[in-house]
Amino acid sequence: MQLDDFVSENAPDESRDRFELENSKLLDIDVDGTVMTKAGSMIAYEGDLSFTGKSSAEGGLTGFLKNQVSSEGTPVMEVEGQGHVYVAEQGKKIQILELGDAESISVNGNDVLAFENSVEYEIGTIGSIGGASAAGLTNVFLSGPGMVAITTHGDPLVLEPPVSTDPDATVAWSSDLSPSIDTDRSLSDSIGQSSGETYQMAFDGSSGFVVVQPYEETAQRA
Repeated sequence: MQLDDFVSENAPDESRDRFELENSKLLDIDVDGTVMTKAGSMIAYEGDLSFTGKSSAEGGLTGFLKNQVSSEGTPVMEVEGQGHVYVAEQGKKIQILELGDAESISVNGNDVLAFENSVEYEIGTIGSIGGASAAGLTNVFLSGPGMVAITTHGDPLVLEPPVSTDPDATVAWSSDLSPSIDTDRSLSDSIGQSSGETYQMAFDGSSGFVVVQPYEETAQRA
């Protein structure tokens, strides 16, 4: 490929969309005011932008991406001004969701990449799973209207309840579902108590959806 062709072929696309995928793993956010992004996800920016890390005293967002095993947390950034910020997360695929006025979704805290300032958030926890991996237990309840970007390892699979999922592979679920933590004794007997697969997130109900990914995102232990 000629150098000029390489430059032109990989230049940012120009559109009026505030959240635009440059490719499946790179998000271009057109900032005109304020937007929230995962801290450490910015790979480049253009324009007059300022970046402010958010602490728990400024809205509780440190817990947003908290690892409950190691008690370490990564805050999000408030990006303010006018320009473009480009964000990515360890080569994971990015899914853009548009929430309407009455729409909301619960997302694994580690899988939230960015959301518009118009989106309201609330941090929650599902509960303990007896020392197993805690991935998926800290969740963020996001309410529209506004754009939300979440990340997945590979292409997601969307299932309808009732369904049980591995906490390490669970990305998001509809707001009308309240998962509980169950222990699968048959799995415990067959593969041992040390396996995270003995613990499942159980989603009961006749409506809604659950998003899983083809990857177990095991949390680090302290």
